[in-house]
Amino acid sequence: WYFFGVAAFFMYLRFINRQLATEFTSNAKLAHVFGFLLQHHSLMSYSLYIAGFVAFVLQLKKHQYIAQFGQFAWTHMIILCIFIPSSFFVSNIFDGLIWFLLPCSLVIINDIGAYLTGFCVGNTPLIKLSPKKTWEGFVGGLILTVLASWWLGEYMSRFKWMICPRTDLSMGWLDCAPDPMYKQQLLHVSGVDHLLSPFIAEQAAFVNGLLPDNISTWLAWLRSQTFTARPMQLHAVMLAMFASIIAPFGGFFASGFKRGFKIKDFGDSIPGHGGMTDRMDCQVVMAVFSYIYVKNWVARPSLSLGAMLAAVLQLDQTSKLELFSSLARSLAKDKALPEAFLRELSNPDRPV
Repeated sequence: WYFFGVAAFFMYLRFINRQLATEFTSNAKLAHVFGFLLQHHSLMSYSLYIAGFVAFVLQLKKHQYIAQFGQFAWTHMIILCIFIPSSFFVSNIFDGLIWFLLPCSLVIINDIGAYLTGFCVGNTPLIKLSPKKTWEGFVGGLILTVLASWWLGEYMSRFKWMICPRTDLSMGWLDCAPDPMYKQQLLHVSGVDHLLSPFIAEQAAFVNGLLPDNISTWLAWLRSQTFTARPMQLHAVMLAMFASIIAPFGGFFASGFKRGFKIKDFGDSIPGHGGMTDRMDCQVVMAVFSYIYVKNWVARPSLSLGAMLAAVLQLDQTSKLELFSSLARSLAKDKALPEAFLRELSNPDRPV
């Protein structure tokens, strides 16, 4: 539990730093404490971990080494495979609830779709770790998940409480101007790869150059077509592809782990289906991918008030005063502050 607390301190303070600085700097005392934590966050996190590490070594007892190191390894594995990926989902929620619910839903849909397809027509084994998994179920799950993602991306984009970013710790309904990504648009097929990612556009151009002329001609005609959709639906399809092709390997990994340690389930909180960890094996992989996808290909570079305050809090006192004076002069120039305030600020004899 100590190492869990250290991991929470390290991971979540980083997210608070980026997203919720305004929530903690509205109070002078909190701002002072929060500024100190931001300035020394890495050092404090490392020091706390080293303190736990030293305490663990000091508590090693003869004839209990295997059990103690086993607990140490289990603790770190749980933090690495469960806690850290789940914290990425928490970060995604601040970009919009859709970036949490959509990836989670796609993994669940893929699991159900693969099971139903494999149960009905499955015949070809997929992987030895899970004898009941079939290629037919794998492909069927992929098709059903992609189709569902197109509809889910369109449906979820209608609601502001799904797409608006969260900038504080309140629990009220959200209201914002929807990003163009969530609006119906007339899209050109030729612009889909650029809309998703410059990397995908480069790879598509490379593959197109390797194709025969007759196929390239047909692709050129296809790329000239248009359709109406929300760009979010295209992102949903990309998430669905990952949820169907890569995320299931999280389940295969968990199956191999359980077989290696000769255990049937990770827990018994869900009768007949193992514990909560058994339901999260694929979500662990999906959480990290969703975070990376959003940060690299969806989120637009911008400076939020929280991010700027987090940076200002790490300055020394002299730099903060210089910044404050510069902002005051700028606001006075724009008639947002009275000239008397600026003169008082510039008075060298004013009380500190």
